[in-house]
Amino acid sequence: MSNFDRVFQNLRYLAKGPVRGRLGDWTTLVPRIGALEEGLAGQNDYDLKKMSLSLRYRARSGEPLDRLLVEAFALVREAGRRKLNMRHFDVQLLGGAAVHYNSIVEMQTGEGKTLTASLPLYMAALEGKGAHLATVNDYLAQRDADQLRPLYELLGMKVGCIQSQMPQPERAKQYKCDITYGTANEMGFDFLRDRLLKRRISEGQRDLFGAMLGRAGTGHEEPVQGELNFMLVDEADSILIDEARTPLIISALPGEEEEREAEAYRWAAKVAPEFEEEEHYDYDHKDKTVELTLAGRRRIREHAKPDAMDRMPLSTIYEHVERAIKVKREMSLDRQYVVRDGEIVIVDEFTGRLGEGRKWRAGIHQAVEAQEGVKITFATSQAARITVQDFFLRYNHLAGMTGTASTSAGELRKIYTCRVIPVPTNRPPIREKLPTLVFGTAEDKWQAIIDDIVEQHAIGRPVLVGTRSIDKSETLANLLKQRGVDHVVLNARHIAQEAEIVAAAGQQGKVTVATNMAGRGTDIRLGPGVTEIGGLHVICTELHESQRIDRQLIGRCGRQGDPGTYRQFLALDDEILTSGFGPKKADALKERGAALAGTGPLSGFDALFYKAQRKVERRHFHDRKVLLYHEKERQKMQRQMGQDPYLDTAG
Repeated sequence: MSNFDRVFQNLRYLAKGPVRGRLGDWTTLVPRIGALEEGLAGQNDYDLKKMSLSLRYRARSGEPLDRLLVEAFALVREAGRRKLNMRHFDVQLLGGAAVHYNSIVEMQTGEGKTLTASLPLYMAALEGKGAHLATVNDYLAQRDADQLRPLYELLGMKVGCIQSQMPQPERAKQYKCDITYGTANEMGFDFLRDRLLKRRISEGQRDLFGAMLGRAGTGHEEPVQGELNFMLVDEADSILIDEARTPLIISALPGEEEEREAEAYRWAAKVAPEFEEEEHYDYDHKDKTVELTLAGRRRIREHAKPDAMDRMPLSTIYEHVERAIKVKREMSLDRQYVVRDGEIVIVDEFTGRLGEGRKWRAGIHQAVEAQEGVKITFATSQAARITVQDFFLRYNHLAGMTGTASTSAGELRKIYTCRVIPVPTNRPPIREKLPTLVFGTAEDKWQAIIDDIVEQHAIGRPVLVGTRSIDKSETLANLLKQRGVDHVVLNARHIAQEAEIVAAAGQQGKVTVATNMAGRGTDIRLGPGVTEIGGLHVICTELHESQRIDRQLIGRCGRQGDPGTYRQFLALDDEILTSGFGPKKADALKERGAALAGTGPLSGFDALFYKAQRKVERRHFHDRKVLLYHEKERQKMQRQMGQDPYLDTAG
């Protein structure tokens, strides 16, 4: 059976119903693209560019892109073979077709999503309306743009890349390219800056007379982004789901009222440790809310306060203290955030990456800033805001790629009207799942993990260990140091070296400890001799709040048909049990685990952890639906009032 026939057969197992029908239709395109390959190989570079310009002319003359797909994909495949020495696999052609038809494609780790993206991006760029690709950080955006630039340039396309701290004139130049790479955050902020600029222009604040006389340059005064036509979201599950709840905000300058608020945040952070649960406040573990008791309110009234708070309503002071208590309980340095250059930077709970430019809502960010003693920014002084979710929905055509989307297919279809299309692997995966091990306590679990690492390290196998937070990755690193095991740590503190660390994780004898970002977007290629000893071994140290993150970590091994193994380690005092079942049941399980400490792996508990994980996933899905509903209602109301929902938003 040929590889193409095997792929076609696998479609029956990957998809059902309408999805299988669509995959079947697109699969028929693959041999038609292949039929053009021999003829294109005989053309010179100049002839290929002429053929590409012909397609561009046809597209801009109104011919539907669907009719051009076979010729366009064949040209891109030939350009990739010629300029990158990479020929698109049949499954990559299939994935490219699915993206063109506004789907979110699930392709396993290592299957070449970067090269696949060149197909639909080229197609979308033919119309001359712009094609954007959003990924998770500046490094990946620049890397992918540079890697594929020779391919695009052979076909007459210009490629741009948006980077943070890039000046406005340079941003405008990058957006004017046929294809533009960047991060979701940067593109969202550019949308807001353009919106603010257009308002200033419409209000007559632009010096038109000076501009006509040449006294005022117009480069920095022009909107940079242009039409929002086609967006391909890389790591779509991370950006479209995990980051969807946090708005992008451009802040205005603070005033007297904000300075008074800042004083209240600092005072509340100072007094919060004095308040005891049940005596001074009640805490709802399910909704994670704090409510002061009568004794707590009396304590606030009796407490000395700064003069700046004299004119502040007592109810507002109560809210400040409740918020400070909530932050003290739930927000921890090196878990939910890090302090960098005197600023609070969010650590994304799902990806482990730093959320540049993002802020928590409802005063939480300011309460964290007060807790850490850094300069307080002002939520009440925002000039513009938009959620990542809302920004991407403004594009005429939206599609995505990721390694882990099938478990969130319903949510992606409901919110973004994009179907998730699973694409077969180019080679059959042969990674092996080892039995899950459950322990009574975290101490027993960490010891077992260390033993497993030492065992695999002794035979030279590379090991990748995934942890949920920065502090746990560093705890494990200290344990490895005590056992004399050489290792490297990859977390939000080492983001600059992320690609190099991940790329080397498949070398013989390498031990890599990572937070759950695990270098998304970078392949782990096996070093010499590693295949013969079993490939990469992945260790999952606990369940994350989304099974997609666990799957993404597992997908680091067994790339492109390589051998590999993975094992899940769990303990009865893991965080997922508290998140899923609440403190009462979690405490009971923790007590049971303590009683069983030192007895080795336990049986019969696996299903409990996955049940807790599903409960947390449902809760997060509900939260995102509520956010989307309120955002739509707020925008609807503001439009009825003649306001701009992105600029006229209360803090």
